[in-house]
Amino acid sequence: MANPKMITVRLVKSPNSTPERHRQCVRALGLNKLNDVRELKDSPQVRGLINKVNYLVAVEG
Repeated sequence: MANPKMITVRLVKSPNSTPERHRQCVRALGLNKLNDVRELKDSPQVRGLINKVNYLVAVEG
């Protein structure tokens, strides 16, 4: 069975002084500190979180 596609997400901007819902999205992605990197399974739920906070994160793959 093939491995599921993975997306690498990096927090590039601080979520301070952003709406609470956006901070919750960043936490849901598993990002805590600036330049934190997480490799997440490519799914519609993860894509939606990334889309909501696209000005705070960078997708690397």
